[in-house]
Amino acid sequence: MKILVTGAAGFIGYHVSLRLLERGDEVVGLDNLNAYYSVELKEARLRRLQTRHGFRFHHLGLADREGIAALFAAERPQRVINLAAQAGVRYSLKNPHAYVDSNLVGFVNVLEGCRHNGVEHLVYASSSSVYGANTAMPFSVHQNIDHPLSLYAATKKANELMAHTYSHLYGLPTTGLRFFTVYGPWGRPDMALFLFTKAILAGEPIQVFNYGQMRRDFTYIDDIVEGVVRVLDRVPTPNPGWSSEAPDPASSRAPYRLYNIGNHRSVELLRLIEVLEDALGQKAEKEFLPMQPGDVPATYADVDDLISDVGFRPGTPIEVGVPRFVAWYREFFGV
Repeated sequence: MKILVTGAAGFIGYHVSLRLLERGDEVVGLDNLNAYYSVELKEARLRRLQTRHGFRFHHLGLADREGIAALFAAERPQRVINLAAQAGVRYSLKNPHAYVDSNLVGFVNVLEGCRHNGVEHLVYASSSSVYGANTAMPFSVHQNIDHPLSLYAATKKANELMAHTYSHLYGLPTTGLRFFTVYGPWGRPDMALFLFTKAILAGEPIQVFNYGQMRRDFTYIDDIVEGVVRVLDRVPTPNPGWSSEAPDPASSRAPYRLYNIGNHRSVELLRLIEVLEDALGQKAEKEFLPMQPGDVPATYADVDDLISDVGFRPGTPIEVGVPRFVAWYREFFGV
């Protein structure tokens, strides 16, 4: 298939693009290569993709309405995986307009491109952050999510609502994927594992928020990719059992679905640090700090729908994934 992958130079986009190319798909990659984090890292990922047969790259931002419309019209992708977004909970407190431009304006440009060019299936990245103030664990796609705690989370919930509108009005099949704390080789430098590794190797203290009372459903990148590709191949159809009297948030009378992709286990942040220390062979100096605005104390994914619909259960433990990240980090940065 010809598949448009937005955010192709990003962490998840890079790995998803590689996987699609390896199975013989044609990948049209799009990225604006912004400076939210190291452009050099994005360019390094991109160089690796550009050595692969079947990959083409467009340097373009989602908010460029005319550019996105022209790209869709010229390329006519069969399916689209939208992974481009302004990421980060804390940064959304500092630069909210970047989230509106990329995650809202940009997403409607993608929806319009799909609508007008016969796209068979749009798969898009949502986030575990949409669960916000919810505390019932594990988080289920069948729960209502009406209390986001950051603008980033609000934009991701908005994406789910916008996608449903296009599924309803135009019959566009859409699937939203709520990712849970993704980590692994080629990861994002603003994420905890990357920050911790860099600080420990430099002999600097690491910042541990909420005084260490944090739990996360850490999900290894290979599990995310497997979930994305399996979902891409399963075009959603209307749920005949959907009821407007007791509406299920995860499905619809329209061709619309939502899934969690997480490791289905909630790991203490201090345990992650222990595993990282073992992999590095160094102890961390910890600076304990209060909870950050917009953050949540715990995440934990219910993946029953992912298992039942596409037959996949993510399961890479941090004891396997963290050493793989450390090995990549040492090699890439020559540490």
